[in-house]
Amino acid sequence: MNQTQPEEELSLEGQGELASLIERHTRTDGKHLSAIPSLHLFRASCEQEPQFAIYEPALCMIAQGSKLVMLAKESYRYDPRSYLLASVHLPIKGQILEATALRPYLGLQLNFQPDQIVDMLQMPRSGGEAGNHSSRGLAVGSVSSSLLDAVIRLIRLLDNPEDIEGLAPLMIREILYRVMQGEQGASIKSFVISGSHAQRIAAVIDRINRDYRQRLQVHDLAKMVNMSVSSLHYYFKEVTAMSPLQYLKQVRLQEARRLLLSETAEAAEAAFQVGYESPSQFSREYARLFGQPPIRDVNQLRHRLSRS
Repeated sequence: MNQTQPEEELSLEGQGELASLIERHTRTDGKHLSAIPSLHLFRASCEQEPQFAIYEPALCMIAQGSKLVMLAKESYRYDPRSYLLASVHLPIKGQILEATALRPYLGLQLNFQPDQIVDMLQMPRSGGEAGNHSSRGLAVGSVSSSLLDAVIRLIRLLDNPEDIEGLAPLMIREILYRVMQGEQGASIKSFVISGSHAQRIAAVIDRINRDYRQRLQVHDLAKMVNMSVSSLHYYFKEVTAMSPLQYLKQVRLQEARRLLLSETAEAAEAAFQVGYESPSQFSREYARLFGQPPIRDVNQLRHRLSRS
């Protein structure tokens, strides 16, 4: 006779399957693109030093191990029983905390577009009411059995690539629906409600990420979204934990680091490419964020990568 398994047992069983699926599709350490364009898989066989990145709007989940993500001075830790939700582009510092060769860190990132959330706003039970307030653009929530099940079914498609085009969009829609049903539902909705404070800050964030090379002025950004400068500062910090200029600086510096590492640009050239007019100011601010001057930092990164 079939008996219903307890929720706890079902969750453990599902987490084990999710780990097996990710491990099968990540034979080496690092970030792995998948046949589902918005789905990335991750594997790490040892704990890592903090890594800088700019998160896109995404749902991040862990099948094995744990991770610490830092946004400005705030810390967010998550593990197989929790997910990390980024509702806007955010410059972060992440560190894998639990990983060994025998039990590697295994995780996934599912990117999404605001239009996918807008598309579901009229659906019943699509999360709590989103008022005219600003939520933090990064949040941790509890993984439900229904969300876990939907994610597992999405990753199973990697074993049946012929089904991806037809079924992956439906499963991604279900995953986002499950997130909107959960404790972060009102938060994620607030970023797409036209005219809300969060939606206007999201528009400013998009502008900064698109035009960071240009000379952006805070009063112009405020005017763009019909806010006063003081309101923009207040709500921008509510969403990102930093001011607009601090955010712009992090975006520029992370892009400069990428240029230095991948394109062998000179420090002064990278500075100009990302919008700095003064190489000396660039070097000072780069060292303040990454711990050492540009060339020394990049040489150390290359050495570290050559050993991995």
